[in-house]
Amino acid sequence: MAAHTVLGNLSIENTAIFLCDMQEKFRPHIKYFNDILTVSQRVVQASKILGIPLIVTEQYPKGLGSTVSELDVSHAKGIYPKTKFSMVVPEVENAMKEIPNLKSVVLLGIEAHVCIQQTTLDLLTEGVEVHIVADATSSRSQMDRTFAFSRLRQAGAIITTSEAVLLQLVADKDHDKFKEIQGLIKISAPMSGLESSL
Repeated sequence: MAAHTVLGNLSIENTAIFLCDMQEKFRPHIKYFNDILTVSQRVVQASKILGIPLIVTEQYPKGLGSTVSELDVSHAKGIYPKTKFSMVVPEVENAMKEIPNLKSVVLLGIEAHVCIQQTTLDLLTEGVEVHIVADATSSRSQMDRTFAFSRLRQAGAIITTSEAVLLQLVADKDHDKFKEIQGLIKISAPMSGLESSL
């Protein structure tokens, strides 16, 4: 059977942004945490500017802490605690049902080979297109991150960057929010070691 080509068109009207487990206790252990945090801030801010639903999860927050304070997720549709690695828990599935015409999820956070991978596979199984923001997604080990991206690309996910996603969402320099989005990406994403293993 021929592989189905995923074109990966994004539009504001049928996209949600999923922020996965960007929690305090992970900060010292995740490679390039500060870099992915900087990029996560721009994506989270863009969700607010563009009115795109933001869904946030926290892995066992009682033990691992809340979402880091640098990320303002006050406008999120929900912040859902979980013990399952996948973000696709019943509360998130219910929130997804409330988003009309949901076709695509922009996914970022940690860890690439665990929660991001399992979330992606669950979303793809449900027929949702997944765009993983590579410059906002990491693991403790870069080997785990690299092979997770390779596997997820084979599964049909799109591995992309924050700037590509945000400009694809506004689509036109005449979009009324273009200037605000341009302001977010004016400074390039940090040049870390993240791109060396893609």
